[in-house]
Amino acid sequence: MKLKQGLFAAIVAVLAFGIAAPASAVPGGTTATITVQGGVLAITVPTDAGNFGTATNTVSGEVITGSLGQVQVNDARDAAAGSGWVASVIATAFTPSAGPAIPASAVGYTAGLITKVGTATFTANDPTDLTGVVAAVTATGITGDNSATWEPTISVSVAGGMAAGVYSATITHSVA
Repeated sequence: MKLKQGLFAAIVAVLAFGIAAPASAVPGGTTATITVQGGVLAITVPTDAGNFGTATNTVSGEVITGSLGQVQVNDARDAAAGSGWVASVIATAFTPSAGPAIPASAVGYTAGLITKVGTATFTANDPTDLTGVVAAVTATGITGDNSATWEPTISVSVAGGMAAGVYSATITHSVA
């Protein structure tokens, strides 16, 4: 009977002190972060515009025009409200294999229709002389990221008496 009394005492002691039960789950939050880096201001231009056209030499001269191809500026800087950018252009002289060149001062640039994404005011500057770096398209009043796309027309004033041949130039864009 002592064994039964000892067992009974052990059971009472366990009940008195409680049985170890699993702890209940307490809700809690975990903090997670991501980092978004600032983007860039970039310009994309065609690599080759091809031949703008052909004209027959005349005493009074001719104007040859052609499409340069699509130019696009992407501004992912999330720039401060009201800021802007300027896409600039410059050209070398149109030079033949032999003879005098057609100077860059005889080269004009017309931006044409500007397709935009985002909030900004885009202005075509349409320079008529590409001797030095000049503004082609200007963006002002920017709010956040934006993009502008246009397909400029290049006009080359060919003076009368120019030598027959193929003339070539390099037209360079930049954006800042």
